[in-house]
Formats: sequence, structure tokens, C-alpha cells
Amino acid sequence: MPAAVIIGAQWGDEGKGKATDLLAGRIDYVVKFNGGNNAGHTVVIGDEKYALHLLPSGILTPGVTPVISNGVVIDIEVLFQELEALSARGVDVSKLRISANAHVITAYHRTLDKVTERFLGKRQIGTTGRGIGPTYADKINRVGIRMQDLFDENILRQKVEGALDQKNHLLVKVYNRRAITVDEIVSELLSYAERLRPMVVDTALELHQALERGETVLFEGGQATMLDVDHGTYPFVTSSSATSGGAATGSGIAPNRIDRVIGIVKAYTTRVGSGPFPTELFDASGDFLRENGHEFGTTTGRPRRCGWYDAPIARYSARINGVTDYVMTKLDVLTGLERIPVCVAYEVDGVRVDEVPVSQSDFHHATPIYEEFPGWSEDISGARTFEDLPRNAQDYVLAIEAMSGARISAIGVGPGRDAIIARHDLLD
Repeated sequence: MPAAVIIGAQWGDEGKGKATDLLAGRIDYVVKFNGGNNAGHTVVIGDEKYALHLLPSGILTPGVTPVISNGVVIDIEVLFQELEALSARGVDVSKLRISANAHVITAYHRTLDKVTERFLGKRQIGTTGRGIGPTYADKINRVGIRMQDLFDENILRQKVEGALDQKNHLLVKVYNRRAITVDEIVSELLSYAERLRPMVVDTALELHQALERGETVLFEGGQATMLDVDHGTYPFVTSSSATSGGAATGSGIAPNRIDRVIGIVKAYTTRVGSGPFPTELFDASGDFLRENGHEFGTTTGRPRRCGWYDAPIARYSARINGVTDYVMTKLDVLTGLERIPVCVAYEVDGVRVDEVPVSQSDFHHATPIYEEFPGWSEDISGARTFEDLPRNAQDYVLAIEAMSGARISAIGVGPGRDAIIARHDLLD
């Protein structure tokens, strides 16, 4: 099985890191293909908890070559902080590869991100303020800084001058901030160059060669389908392609090399930031999910918005991504509920709608139509086979599988690395 993609099938924070970790012992390369340090992966190994924001979570597995490919935007300071933190805990980070074509987040990107969001007032999008969006905007506007530019001071200086020419007018005249000098940006970026040089390569070529050798490459998506810039709840989305299609464009690997698409869903739904969320709960049930599921952002610490499972969103994700297998995480969080509602369709202006509406206005006004399932009270954290689950938990999984557009091949029943039930092989 040469190439597989892991994507979030909801609004992020589904547990993609855990799924990657589940497979990591069988893969040779793990590739982050979109986003930046706005997405957080939490991986629990034994008594150790690792929170990663920029690095692919597969870096925690010995022998795996981690890759940050061209679709990622990189805050170099954060990159080194994460590498140093992992090294201090005995993790080998020497095999990291970074695409020469990946774009660099600079100080002016972070500044613009924060002041722009603040000035939006009630219309805020919910950005993390880490400069991700402005960096992608520069990429599209062709004034971005790429990793390879750090190794040519003349080119770097020209590009920074071009980028700051317009941005300083905006910062000073609109946002009442000080102008940023070319020298301070160039000096900071050049200070990283020599340390970065051994890591920066043609990652598209290296991944192609790995696939030609028959090695297994896992593409690890950041954010999720409903945050995709094209297919998510625009404008309340990220700035990159978070779907399986983004794995091809964000890495330089051809789409026909991808054999498996693994979608990650929680047994309920969460969202961070603004935007529509049909099943969102504002009552004790929402508090129950938030507290039991420890639903606070890995990167931001913000409390996540919580709601019941949304089957139309799962079907939408299965269709957009070509999902072959779902991994359902956090089934254990539902333990103790007498009844568990599942959204099976929506009502929009008095009309039943079975699929996610293409109109964002309709989706915003969609009211969930629920079907209720009996809950369970037994502790399921020790379950390792599907048959170990209480009958009601089994029925819940099977019901969701039938309405989600793809088979549920693995089920997370706790935070630990081994707290998972495998129903079908994800790679064979």
C-alpha cells in the first residue's frame, strides 16, 4: 500500500494524530501537506503527552521520515521550538525533511493577522493569529518568501522589500502600527539559514522516489474538510486545502498514487472558532461533552464548541475526499448518557434536507433532525475488540456507519496509544 491520506472529516480536532500514530509503525514517510502551526495534534504515548502544532505527529515513531511539504506555511521559530522540545525528551528529529518550496511565516504576517482580525469586530473569522492566512495570501499574490529564498540574501532582501512596500502603508495608515523594517526581517530569517540548510530538500522528488521503491507514505492533513478553503463553511475556514485533494497539490505527488483515504470523525462533533454548526449544544449536554472529552484547543486553549454527531457532514466528507475508511475517535466520551441523539438530516425553511446545503445561508439556518439511540454506562476504555463493547455501543457505531458513507474501520475508546479497536485493516 504505497500512499494513504488521513483527513479530518468534521471541523478539526478529531484525533488525526492518534490515527497517524496507530499506523506509524507500518509507514516509512509521514507528510504534512497543508496548514501551519494553527493546527494542534495531541498524541499520548504511555504516560507522555505530546502536543504538536507544526510537525507531523509521525515524527514520534522511530524510523519514520517526517516531511513538511510545499503546501505548508512555516513559522521557523516555532519549528525549532518543537524540534528542541522533542529532542529534550529523547525523540530523534534528525530525519526531518522540509520542502524548498514551502512558504515562510514572517513577523509581519503575524502582526497583520492579529490587527486585521481585531478590526473585523463582530465579523471575526476566528483566526489563531499566527500569520497563517496572510502567508497564504502572499503566496497567492506572488509576494511570498519560500524556504529556498533564505539561502540567497540578495533574492531574500528583494522579496522582503516588495512585500513590505504595501504592508507598511497598511500597518501605519490604517492600523496605526509602526512600520516594519526590511533589515529586521532579513536579519531574523538569515539567522536560521545554516541550521535549516541540511533539512531543506526537493521533497516532491524524495517522496516520488520512496513510492517508486514501494515504500509506504502517509499524508497527514491539518484542520479538516469543513475548514477547507474551497469545500468548508466559507469564510469561516482555514486558508489551505485540507481535503484529500490537497495531499496531491500540497506535496507534489500525483493523485493516482493515493490508494487509501482515511477520514477521522469523533463520535460527536466539535468546532473551534466562528461559523455555522447545526448540532451545537448550549446546555448541560454540551458541557458534558466538553468536560468528558477535554475539549479545549491544542493550539489555542480555547473551549471547543460541542454538539451531537452530524451524519450529513460525514456523508459530505466521504464524498468530497473519497473516504475509504473512517476512524471514529472518543466513543468513550459518550459513556454515561442515557440517550444519544444523532443528526440524520436538516430542516431548512420547513423543508427536510438530507445533504449538506451548498448555500452557506441555508446551512447557517439549518435545524438538525435527530434520531435517538440508547446509551450505555459500562466503562469501554479497556475494550480491544468490537465484541468487547456493550451492545448499545455496538449498535451506535453500526448505525453511524450505515449513514456516514464509508465503513468504520477503527474506534478510539480512550486517550492512550493502545486504546483503540481495529475492525478492518487501514492499509491492506
